[in-house]
Amino acid sequence: MAEVVELVHYPVKGCAAVPLREAVLEPAGIADDRAFLVTTPEGVGRTQRRDPALALITPEVARTPAGERLTLRAPGAEALHVEVDLAGPRREVDVLGRPLRGIDQGEEAADWLAQVLGSPGRLVRVPPENGRVTDGLTPGTSRYADSCAVHLVSRASLDHLNKRLADRGAEPLPMSRFRPNIVVDDWDEEPHAEDRARRLRIGGAELGYAKLAIRCAVTLIAQDSAAKRGPEPLRTLATYRRASEGGVAFGAKFAVLRPGRLAVGDPVEVVDWGASEL
Repeated sequence: MAEVVELVHYPVKGCAAVPLREAVLEPAGIADDRAFLVTTPEGVGRTQRRDPALALITPEVARTPAGERLTLRAPGAEALHVEVDLAGPRREVDVLGRPLRGIDQGEEAADWLAQVLGSPGRLVRVPPENGRVTDGLTPGTSRYADSCAVHLVSRASLDHLNKRLADRGAEPLPMSRFRPNIVVDDWDEEPHAEDRARRLRIGGAELGYAKLAIRCAVTLIAQDSAAKRGPEPLRTLATYRRASEGGVAFGAKFAVLRPGRLAVGDPVEVVDWGASEL
């Protein structure tokens, strides 16, 4: 049976991945996933598309008797510790053209981001009353993710891509290029089985398929160095993974049907299969 081999969340959208051994899956995704957003002073969300240096900022969320604390670390900078404000004024933010809301986390965080990224920025936290509705075959909610709550990819899909890259004389790519939340192995070595999985049970949680994951220029950025590494994987994906709505697809997005606990090693049960949209 297929099983979970990696669990990952990204507390600050666009910043470094935080691997997990176990996690709580909430209605909006893995706990703390994309709960924070770096914006311009005007409230437009910043991503690695234009700010690849975000990849070098490592976040950590901790619960304290006083509430929630976010720590940010980056090369060449002192660590920033933010006592998270969940009650401050709400402000409008823009996430890839979607109007959402956020709670600004203050001047110290803004000054730190300006130093690390080299241009003015603000740090906001998604409000507790976040009511964002996501689209796709299974509607759901999420925080500041591009779209749906959970991004799932199988190792077989990456193995298949890397074989095609090798055939073109290109170097293999790590899974980190795709920034998934859940990585699954042993789906009978079938690449892109996640495209057809309509309902999944993992641990105590249940997921419903929403849509294919359409890839962007973030996949061109090495997550360990923030350096752009050429045209792959988009060039090769374009030869066999073109989506009808435009772009290329790799992995799938899921909504949370039933919250619960997940852990690396949990079996992945497909309750319902469908046809691939490609």
